[in-house]
Amino acid sequence: MNIPVDYETLRLIWWLFLGILLIGFAIMDGFDLGAATLLRTVARTDNERRQVLNAIGPVWEGNQVWLILGGGAIFAAWPAVYATAFSGFYIAMFLVLATLILRPVGFEYRNKIADPRWRASWDWALFAGGLVPSLVFGVAIGNLLQGVPFRIDNDMRVLYEGSGLFELLNPFGLLCGLVSLAMLTGHGAVFVALKTEGPVADRARVAGALFPGLHVLLFTLAGLWIAKGLPGYALVGAVAHDGPSNPLVKEVAIVPGQWLKNYEAWPLLKAAPIAGLAGSVLTAVLVVVKRPGFAFVTSAIAIFGTISTVGVSMFPFLMPSSIAPGASLTVWDSSSSQLTLFVMLCATLLFLPIVLAYTAFVFRVLRGKMTAEAIEANSTHLY
Repeated sequence: MNIPVDYETLRLIWWLFLGILLIGFAIMDGFDLGAATLLRTVARTDNERRQVLNAIGPVWEGNQVWLILGGGAIFAAWPAVYATAFSGFYIAMFLVLATLILRPVGFEYRNKIADPRWRASWDWALFAGGLVPSLVFGVAIGNLLQGVPFRIDNDMRVLYEGSGLFELLNPFGLLCGLVSLAMLTGHGAVFVALKTEGPVADRARVAGALFPGLHVLLFTLAGLWIAKGLPGYALVGAVAHDGPSNPLVKEVAIVPGQWLKNYEAWPLLKAAPIAGLAGSVLTAVLVVVKRPGFAFVTSAIAIFGTISTVGVSMFPFLMPSSIAPGASLTVWDSSSSQLTLFVMLCATLLFLPIVLAYTAFVFRVLRGKMTAEAIEANSTHLY
């Protein structure tokens, strides 16, 4: 079959698509996670907590599409990355899925019984369903930047040699987890401030100024850690960008400061970390002056910049190996076949606009604020 797009270009396109899907998940589902994390902080009474839950309740399930798309893209376009990540981070992924399962159950069952203890229990479950994924996703990114302890044998079997979940909870991994938690919690606070009124919105504005500021501090600290003490990975010699997907046919060196080299080679890439920092600063300012709509946009820019910073810093690496650097997975040697990538590209160009259009339609239909009066008037028909 004559494929009209060359292999190298397809690999680059799918690297970009993977980034877009991860950013889309962080922006769209991130405010759900952040709002759930803040549930017991910005809302003090049952009525106030129902305001928060009904602000995100109609849209959170649709936002999960981005998580499914991201996982599906990794599985289909980067099967070696999928296999290695889900074996190496198995317990962490199980923990994330277990807490994510608490969300639909919490939404559906919290309002079934009026007992305060019943509802408080589900409030804590929803809190865990917001905090744990926000933290663990960042911890996973921190461990990717350090390298994952796996090797690949001659039969292309992945052998993970890590010691489990607690190995992932190292100082730099936890720092990156806190960066993610601050970023998504701030994003959720801005959304709550945008969609509610009264005391809930007032407390959300305080959180919407605090957490973006915390994100700036932690993101800067992580950048300094990378610049001063965290080595990166570099390809040695020429690499065939359109070669076979075999990670064992290259050489890799561990080099201090390597994760900053792409910014030296392409200075325009510095726009990514600048967007991450400037977006959070503007978010805090806009929340203080009570412009939550614009603040939501700048918060999304901060998320875009933060995740893009990781992607462009590591490029072309997707999952470096700390114990067998030559087995590291890169854009050039861990993808599916050229035909598979092309067929997936055609399907994505067809269906992704539909997802975007439907999402825009839903948010337009559900525009407006969730007020205390609306909760009282519909006590049995809302979350």
